[in-house]
Amino acid sequence: MEELITEPLTHEELLRKAISFAIKNIENAGGPFGALIARNGVIIATGCNRVTADQDPTAHAEVNAIREACKKLGTFNLIGCDIYTSCEPCPMCLSAIYWAHLDRIFYAASQKDAAKIGFDDSFIYHEISLPVAERAIPMQMLPTFTNTEATSPFDMWEKQLDKTEY
Repeated sequence: MEELITEPLTHEELLRKAISFAIKNIENAGGPFGALIARNGVIIATGCNRVTADQDPTAHAEVNAIREACKKLGTFNLIGCDIYTSCEPCPMCLSAIYWAHLDRIFYAASQKDAAKIGFDDSFIYHEISLPVAERAIPMQMLPTFTNTEATSPFDMWEKQLDKTEY
């Protein structure tokens, strides 16, 4: 994106940077979303929506920023960091933010603003609330697998003494 700044910025300055990343990304054949991760006001990583440019449906701005921050910091746990994003995170990005243990989310545009231009995630929120049998994409737990076979990776993980908890 651009050279990272090492002095602390305000919440407003960081959010304006995320918006500017989104604008620059549009000019670079990407989607209209930008994000950054900061610790104590200092930018650690940035990300933009590269879904169509990279042919990757998971290449959302927030996910790309999380991936970059984790690589830079050498960890999967971003406790102590905040995310600034040009738009309210979609369900996938929100899940990634929770899994990364980010402290806070700051965003500019709402999910309703995104829906007005064709980025409507309301169907996903609706799907998640439905029982598995009623979802649009069929999900089926195959009964041919015994519980012992299906949960054997979990049993192995639980017994592993040198595992890294997350």
